[in-house]
Amino acid sequence: MDLAAFAAEVGADGAVTISGSSTRGGGVPGVRCVSAPSGIDWIQADEMIVCCGAATRVADLVSALADVGQTVALPISGTVGGALSVGHSDVRRLGYGPIRDVLLQADYVSATGVAVKAGGPTVKNVSGFDLCRLLVGSRGTLGFLGAVILRTRPLPMLSQWYRREGPPWAVVAQLFHPMSVLWDGESTWVLLEGHPDDVHGQAAATSLHRADGPPTLPTAARWSVPPAELERLAGQTGFVAEIGVGVVHHSQPAPLREQSPAVVALHARLKHEFDPTGRLNPGVDVLVV
Repeated sequence: MDLAAFAAEVGADGAVTISGSSTRGGGVPGVRCVSAPSGIDWIQADEMIVCCGAATRVADLVSALADVGQTVALPISGTVGGALSVGHSDVRRLGYGPIRDVLLQADYVSATGVAVKAGGPTVKNVSGFDLCRLLVGSRGTLGFLGAVILRTRPLPMLSQWYRREGPPWAVVAQLFHPMSVLWDGESTWVLLEGHPDDVHGQAAATSLHRADGPPTLPTAARWSVPPAELERLAGQTGFVAEIGVGVVHHSQPAPLREQSPAVVALHARLKHEFDPTGRLNPGVDVLVV
């Protein structure tokens, strides 16, 4: 990965934005745009890690990892850097954990145009502040991802979606470690992974029927709701909720709520420390509204 060339392209002066495949909105309009390095540098299957450029397409990475019997818990669309910068886990978060856990090391370019390494290829080699987790979800406002080392996972023997009518609560109580449970107010979808005998057994015990895939997710808005309060959505329409996670994909904007002054101040301090002149992705707001 030619990180020096990427850092030189970002430079140290003037507003600059970054864009990959533009599946998550692309760069800031009217601002000088740069692109991160792409391509898979190496795969260490025995250590279950992979190194690639941030502009590498997730689909290409998943395909390459499948050749060694592994995968990565990133949303399949767009680029690796885009997925990490936005910080939205895919619908398998219930089983795979949040997207921030995927990133082990990040080589990024700071607001001063300097290449910086954060994290390390193994957790035991890392000390100090966990900058990798801070970069995930920052939307490029703290630094531009150049190359990353990611944690991989074994490919399951079987991965199958199921469906049944009705609410999810009784189903969840009977299942062992589902990868995803989705609910649209009328039907429940469940993703089970593992040995075929175990998957089929769980499905039969809970009256789940094989489905071609998950429901279509509304894209107009993404709500954040305490998981214990998702049951309050009963009777509504136009949503798909991730049970146990609290993410609600909705056709309507989320109700506005006032931000905590302490949270707003913390974000402002972080932004000032990493980018005091506000040159990285200017105008992009990472606060949840």
